[in-house]
Amino acid sequence: MPTTDTDSDTAHHSARIDAADIDTGNIDTGDNDRKPAGSTATWVMTLFGTAVGAGILFLPLDAGKYGFIPLAFATVFILPLVYFSHRTYARIVSGAPKKDHGKDVLELVTKYLGDKKGLVVAIFYWLGIYPTVLIYGVSITNAVNSFIVNQLNGPEVPRPILATLCVGIMTGAFAFGRRPMLWLAQILVYPLIIALAAVSVYLIPRWDFQSFLHYESSAHDFGVLQGILLILPVLVFSFSHMAGLSQFSLDMQPTYGDKTEKRVSRTELYTAIALVFFTMFFVWSCVLALGADGMEEASAQNVPVLSYFANVTGTPFMQYMTPVLVMCAIITSYFGHMLGTEEGTEYLLKSAAPQWTERLNPTVLKHGIYVFVFVTVTLVAILNPSIMDLISVVGGIFVVFLVYWLPVYIFKTVPEYKRFGRDPWNYFVVGMGVLTAGVTVWNLFH
Repeated sequence: MPTTDTDSDTAHHSARIDAADIDTGNIDTGDNDRKPAGSTATWVMTLFGTAVGAGILFLPLDAGKYGFIPLAFATVFILPLVYFSHRTYARIVSGAPKKDHGKDVLELVTKYLGDKKGLVVAIFYWLGIYPTVLIYGVSITNAVNSFIVNQLNGPEVPRPILATLCVGIMTGAFAFGRRPMLWLAQILVYPLIIALAAVSVYLIPRWDFQSFLHYESSAHDFGVLQGILLILPVLVFSFSHMAGLSQFSLDMQPTYGDKTEKRVSRTELYTAIALVFFTMFFVWSCVLALGADGMEEASAQNVPVLSYFANVTGTPFMQYMTPVLVMCAIITSYFGHMLGTEEGTEYLLKSAAPQWTERLNPTVLKHGIYVFVFVTVTLVAILNPSIMDLISVVGGIFVVFLVYWLPVYIFKTVPEYKRFGRDPWNYFVVGMGVLTAGVTVWNLFH
């Protein structure tokens, strides 16, 4: 197993990250007294915001369609699933040897697994993040269309025009400047959380236990065990916040040194508890308020659950506020995953064509990536594929590979990580990854 330093391609990638991150305090500058850029509370909110997006807004529909018992099982089961899987993934960076502090997850994987395996992982990393950007492109187009037609009583804008405007504005805002974009995204997380919690409480008077208790989807015939298994891929996707864990761990390293892993794991526990508590309360409130008929109708419309409530309720709050909240959630998550898409795409280009990218102006390369994202996301938004299918594939295949399997493989094969290989929770993480991937593949052919 190769354990040599990263190749020249990775070195170029590292240099790019160093230049960007020294300003934000994400790279170890050798000053162990430096405070991290974000406090524990700030990072909990940041990781929370990474997960809150299209997945959670659609989670009530996809998780609720399997019925009461599978959703109750998921409510109890999801906390250990989220915590132990993401803790395992974070250990690649947070548990790295001190000599490797300052290296992100792709650099570490390339160093310890070799160039070829590192490239394969980078491809899976890109495939686990870029399709999420596609999902948000479809979601924002549907949400804005629903807002114009139902709340503003306006004419339906032709989908090609609407998709071009929505995706263009989001991608343009990202390309305008990283600092303003990150500031705006973080600022929006706090009112978003408060507002979604308020919506959850607001829906309580509409709860209909009897309707949901006996609900069976007209499109599927799920047994209880089958429903429990089929709910896994969307849960994996909806609670995933892996995109922020590498930078979070890097931020902790200069201050906590050898204790970084413990600090990161503790913060991850806080994140998982907050995420599960808030999200599952939102899911239960929505499915109980939807009832059997609402579940079928909202799924058929292919819109976020809050957009559906805005259409069917007559209250000003639900009519005008919830579409705005949907758009804010999608926009903030779009920005976060665009960061990963830009990083992953640039890494792959430099690995595949190092000489060409070295000669290319970095600004031109970035603009080329933005154009690629804009064109492809717009086309997918126009086609309007099933968001549920996209979510299942991304969560059930690529996120599982990166979060559930890759870290345990590293712990078992790389001597520098062997102390983590003895953790019995590794078997739980790998086993749940096998189940989730198996269910996803089975579901694709049925």
